[in-house]
Amino acid sequence: MSATSLLRLAGVLSALLMGCVPVQELGKAPEFSSSDAEIAAMMQGDAPVPFALGDGNAASLWTGERGSLLGDRRAANSGDILTVVIEINDSAQMSNSSDRSRSGTQALSISQLFGLTQKADAKLPSGASLGSAVDLGSDSQFQGDGSVSRKEKLTLRIAATIVDTLPNGILAIQGSQEVRVNYELRELWVTGYVRPADITRQNEITYDKIASARISYGGRGLISQMQQPRIGQQLTESLLPF
Repeated sequence: MSATSLLRLAGVLSALLMGCVPVQELGKAPEFSSSDAEIAAMMQGDAPVPFALGDGNAASLWTGERGSLLGDRRAANSGDILTVVIEINDSAQMSNSSDRSRSGTQALSISQLFGLTQKADAKLPSGASLGSAVDLGSDSQFQGDGSVSRKEKLTLRIAATIVDTLPNGILAIQGSQEVRVNYELRELWVTGYVRPADITRQNEITYDKIASARISYGGRGLISQMQQPRIGQQLTESLLPF
């Protein structure tokens, strides 16, 4: 075997091993993901303007500033943070049944044909006759039944950051949350687009008001790896036709 072939074989084996268990996670807990997009949006946001000395409204509780008692504290600018409330309790059930049947019978008899049938019967074996020359019958039946039942329930809350403001005023949000317990990492991720008017006075928005919502809830670690079939098994199942 040539050196090139050996290098290719080593590369394939390395890829298979890395597909089974990431090398960087051997003997270690899963690493946290990066949140560069959210941090960049916060850094680019407008800084609050401090009250100037001598300003008569500096100590007033009735100013329209966001930091005042009655100010609007809802997220509105890039870098602001709001709470996304995810309460999914969906269920769907569908059933369908069909029944079809068809039958047909055709018969052709030749009782008298200038006496030819009688002459033919004399030459046929005993019991055979052309009196009923053709007798056809068919029967077809079909029956199908199917049902689909689905139920999902998920209740979560996550803080998201406004990462961009579109020209029409729509806000692009992105949020992530990770909790690591021992060697298992639980991940929650949400992105989408919201209208400023849909954000409540509590600075919250429900998931059903997020356009193009992308919500991911899962995990990675030793337990998740054990629940997944090995890459060799997946490859075998995809190649074998039976």
